[in-house]
This record gives sequence, C-alpha cells and structure tokens, in this order.
Amino acid sequence: MATAKKPAGQPPAGGSATKSGTWIIWVVFAGLFLCCVGIGVVNGDDGGDDVLPPTAQERGDTVPILQRSSDSQGICYGWVLRDFYRYTDLSVGSNLGDGVAVEENAACPRWVQVVAQVAYTSESSESNDFARVTVETSDDVSATARLRMQNGLERLGLTEDAFVDEPGWAVTRAAVSLPLLAAEAGVVEPAPTPAAATAEPSPLPEIRSDLWRDRWGYFLAAFGLLLFTALLFAVGFWQRGRQRRKEAAGQGRTKDVRAAGRTPEGR
Repeated sequence: MATAKKPAGQPPAGGSATKSGTWIIWVVFAGLFLCCVGIGVVNGDDGGDDVLPPTAQERGDTVPILQRSSDSQGICYGWVLRDFYRYTDLSVGSNLGDGVAVEENAACPRWVQVVAQVAYTSESSESNDFARVTVETSDDVSATARLRMQNGLERLGLTEDAFVDEPGWAVTRAAVSLPLLAAEAGVVEPAPTPAAATAEPSPLPEIRSDLWRDRWGYFLAAFGLLLFTALLFAVGFWQRGRQRRKEAAGQGRTKDVRAAGRTPEGR
C-alpha cells in the first residue's frame, strides 16, 4: 500500500499555530502583570493615613510643664503616641525631656504616662479611623486610680475623636493634664500653689490741695491773659507819652517862630 509523502521543507501541521498561541498567552500575562504593578503604584501609600506626631513647639511647651509638676509632686509624667497598625512609637516624651520615656527608667521609680494608639484606614476600607487611649502607671498605683485618670481625660474633652482629629496636640494636652488627674485620683498630693509675694504697702501720697492740681491749666491761662493785658497797657502808656512829647515839642517851635516875627519894625 503506497503512502503519501510530505513535501520537502514543509513544517509539521499545527506547529505554527502552537507557537502563536504560546506568544499570545505570554503577552496577555505580561499585560496583566504590568496592569497590577501600575495599579499598585497609582494607589500606593501617599501619606494620607500617616499619624502626625506633635510638633516641635508642642513638645517644647509640654516638657517644662511636666518638669515643674514632677519636681513638686515627686512622680514622673510622660506620653507615648503610637501608630496602631505599624505598632511604632511616633512620639515619646516626659518630664525628663523630649524622646525620653518614663517606663523602665531608673530615674522614675514612680511614673504615670498616657499612651495613645491611633489608626487611620484608607478611603477604600469600610473600617473607620479610631484611637485607643490608656493611662499606664508604675506598679504602686492601683487599677482603680488608673481608671479614674483615664476617665478624667474624657471629662476634659480628650476623647478618642480628639485623638483621631489631632493626635499630636491631644497626646501632649493629655500629658499636661496628668498631674491634675493624679491628684484627683489620690496618687499624689496636689501641686502647691505658689504664694504671691507679699510686699509692704506703698506709702500714701502726701495730702495736698486739689485746687492747683486740678485747675492749673485755667490758672496758667488766666496768668497769661493778665500778662498780655499788662503788656498792652504798658505799650499804650508809652505811645501816649511819646505822642504828648511830640505835641509839646511842636508847640514850642510854634512859639519860637511867633516870637522871632515880632520885631520893633513890625510893631
């Protein structure tokens, strides 16, 4: 039985179709991969969900207040601001300085600090932004006192919404409120109020008549008018006297002329 032979140089049937299909698959895969990368770049982290720490001025204003309270009450105060999802400390500070924590610090056997954990979610997420605010203390402070101080923050308006809206301002504001809350909870004695410096009363002014003090302007004006009037009178008398002297001199010359015109021949 004779069989048909394939023409020389002709590729096997279906080989080109297979290669074309393979290339199409790779092109589609590469396109999908590039699309995914592009979407990731476009929708990448633009910083909109970053928790903003307190500013340098807010930290600089907070530390001196905590130092004065710590010196007068004998306890350390501090703050911690933390990113909830990344679990990284964004800001730490205390009466010992900016960046210095009170927890596990040998210089602070007794301490109280506010810890705020803030979470910002993306706009595409169904979850809402939230904050977790707690008051942590050394072991010598009771749980009841910690709870009272934590509730006291809400009473002062430092709610979770405040920490979500302005985390940096809220955490430093909460830190400077800790001395008052600690005193209310019985953890420490209230900070002594500085007494006003007592000074000897200044001597009373010497008793004088109010006539000159209240009406010196009127007297000065009246004296000026009198002086001006006297000056006018003096000028008037001087001019009057000068005029009289001129009249007297004129009359004398007239008499001399008349006397010279009377001669023996003219009689």
